[in-house]
Amino acid sequence: MPVRRQPRRTAGVTSHIWPSGGRHLWPSGGASAAQSHPRGHLVYAASGVLAVHTERGTSVVPANRVAWTPAGFTHHHRAHGDTDMRIVFLAPSLARLMPERPAVFLASGLAREVLLALTGPRNHDDAAPGYDRSARSRLLRVLVDELREAPEEPLHLPEPRDDRLRAIARMLHEQPADNASLAEFGRTIGASTRTLSRLLRNELGMTFYEWRTQLRVYHALTLLAEGHDTTQTAYACGWANPSGFIAAFTNIIGTTPGRYRTGRQRPDRAPEGSTAVEPSG
Repeated sequence: MPVRRQPRRTAGVTSHIWPSGGRHLWPSGGASAAQSHPRGHLVYAASGVLAVHTERGTSVVPANRVAWTPAGFTHHHRAHGDTDMRIVFLAPSLARLMPERPAVFLASGLAREVLLALTGPRNHDDAAPGYDRSARSRLLRVLVDELREAPEEPLHLPEPRDDRLRAIARMLHEQPADNASLAEFGRTIGASTRTLSRLLRNELGMTFYEWRTQLRVYHALTLLAEGHDTTQTAYACGWANPSGFIAAFTNIIGTTPGRYRTGRQRPDRAPEGSTAVEPSG
């Protein structure tokens, strides 16, 4: 049975922490300090959007996705929109079944329910009966089995190692709507298109177009979580018209920006321990 702890509130964050996991209610823009853990962990946003930053890059965690961070990776979290973050630590026997690098997975209905059960009131509310060790172990095994069968999502933005690519990444993060070509970026930083294309292929395994599209969709997720509409978000992220943005967003996220923004891709019932809120706009 998990150790009961009193809620902790720090800088606008309400937290329930226990040895096997926790729940953090972050205000929009809230961020954790850099940290690492001796056990790998899963994070899930029951509401809002999370960004998980590690030395390997940034994992974006919108609704119905789960991010995995292996043991020993220095990382920090940032919330975009008011975010209900759930965290589950895995024992080494289960962690070795997961990737050795950060990853994002689509959460099946069963995986989502198990995550909510493992991080709901039964884990931190003395008035609610808690899970015994064997029940928790069974739930954790079901969760890992579900994630091993789930498709890995293209929501991890790899961090370039080469200084020239890192310079372009900084410019794109600051101005995601910048439509400069790779050749134009190359002239700015003093590198040829051929060199930059080779670096992108060798380091990130993608083309410049693919990399910039993923980065823009990441920014779009954060803007939608903060209340911007589809048209505003499309132009802010560099699309010339909303239809192109909708197609790219849907291809990566699996639902349209409008459906994502109003929450219609989420489960019909409110997550355990949360309050249902009518979508706005």
